[in-house]
Amino acid sequence: MSHPHPELGPPPPLPEGGLRVTPLGGLGEIGRNMTVFEYGGRLLIVDCGVLFPEEEQPGIDLILPDFSSVRDRLDDIEGIVLTHGHEDHIGGVPFLLREKPDIPLIGSKLTLALIEAKLQEHRIRPYTLQVAEGQRERIGPFDCEFVAVNHSIPDALAVAIRTPAGMAVHTGDFKMDQLPLDRRLTDLHAFARLSEEGIDLLLSDSTNAEVPGFVPPERDISNVLRQVFAGARKRIIVASFASHVHRIQQILDAAYEYGRRVAFVGRSMVRNMGIARDLGYLKVPPGLVVDVKTLDDLPDSEVVLVCTGSQGEPMAALSRMANRDHQIRIVEGDTVILASSLIPGNENAVYRVINGLTRWGANVVHKGNAKVHVSGHASAGELLYFYNICRPKNLMPVHGEWRHLRANAELGALTGVPHDRIVIAEDGVVVDLVQGKAKISGKVQAGYVYVDGLSVGDVGEPALKDRKILGDEGIISVFVVMDASTGKITGGPHIQARGSGIEDSAFVDVIPRITEALERSAQDGVVEAHQLQQLVRRTLGKWVSDTYRRRPMILPVVVEV
Repeated sequence: MSHPHPELGPPPPLPEGGLRVTPLGGLGEIGRNMTVFEYGGRLLIVDCGVLFPEEEQPGIDLILPDFSSVRDRLDDIEGIVLTHGHEDHIGGVPFLLREKPDIPLIGSKLTLALIEAKLQEHRIRPYTLQVAEGQRERIGPFDCEFVAVNHSIPDALAVAIRTPAGMAVHTGDFKMDQLPLDRRLTDLHAFARLSEEGIDLLLSDSTNAEVPGFVPPERDISNVLRQVFAGARKRIIVASFASHVHRIQQILDAAYEYGRRVAFVGRSMVRNMGIARDLGYLKVPPGLVVDVKTLDDLPDSEVVLVCTGSQGEPMAALSRMANRDHQIRIVEGDTVILASSLIPGNENAVYRVINGLTRWGANVVHKGNAKVHVSGHASAGELLYFYNICRPKNLMPVHGEWRHLRANAELGALTGVPHDRIVIAEDGVVVDLVQGKAKISGKVQAGYVYVDGLSVGDVGEPALKDRKILGDEGIISVFVVMDASTGKITGGPHIQARGSGIEDSAFVDVIPRITEALERSAQDGVVEAHQLQQLVRRTLGKWVSDTYRRRPMILPVVVEV
């Protein structure tokens, strides 16, 4: 198995007749999925998603793929194929289209409807091409065939990309639910047909490669939901992803059966469910869904609220309910259902929300104590079955953390893919398919691009490091006024601390040290303000570290008059 090396340099020019594959996100992480295919000087992008920040990224709203490797080649992009409508696959599209709004978007009906609604908020009107399973479209030099796959959102597609260099198949996110709610199966017949033609490179979803067996059917959740609904005496509040149409459908069915009304809470939930209903993907009995403002007129035993926040997102509706910062207040006897998985890295935030809800008297039902979620990604048994059907000549695991990629590679090897034809890459690692063999040829920049409010890419790792120091250790400011001609201190040092746990009165002990250091420096002829500020920072920093074993941010200001 080939794998990246930290000292990989930029890739050489693509050999004539070769296909280049460059993942810019989604490898080594869950989210930010984006893969660039290149043939004959033209580019095809598959997905352009976002990654949601973790606790060590304070103040960050979203994390984007790094577009720098394609920024100078925007005119070479033939289109962006969107495999499905989840945020980790479409959330970055508005930011790429800001740079070139006329890049065509190719996807299924629901996927395009979701991204068009998102782009409307960014005031971008995209060029779109709607496709369906079984359809083939020529997109520049890329002959693309779209294949139905089952996932946790309707209308998901895999894409087979034919070029003279060979056929690459990108599965997108998929599983093999044999009893899907919409009766839309993963099209194994189509994959078998592609296998007969010859799949030269298979890029396959790795998320559940460590999980043995098969993913249970989505419909298994229905009985569990009915039991929860039957036992609930007051309001039922369900938190789910705003795009999980199948899960919401089962909530609606249970609510209808038990005589409850449903209200959607949260802008993304209201928007996405409205789109799904209008397009016929969500079946809503007349009168079942009501406006949240009308709930006060209904008894608690007839109310169901469907909201976002299943991952503990601080600003989502459920987190705010747990913190008593929402118009909907949790009361004793409410039932809260977290109908989703735990995305790696979100565990602490989710359990914090669960504890907050429990504190106010809610009965919280989640994956840890009830079967209220099944995954949207194929487990190891399904992947083995899938590889035996596809029989790829080369395999490249995608969509997963390192442990998932490794596990997926091992599954491929078990089904007969030669070890030297399994490529384990990471974001930015360039893989070339030349004369039927895939191999790593270099690496391009593929770091995190942070969205912070209205700024994109302006916040980097140094700023995040400063934010963590401020949050963990606090800040101490020092103000000194010096005579520019004599070097004598004419005012201060004045010291103030915020968030450091040190009382301002304690700094009486260090002021003489700072004064002495500045006077000694003046005698040595050092009068430049920046050097003096560094001297103050070192002196105060050493005293704080020695006295309190803390490392707050120190902000010295030296003014010369």
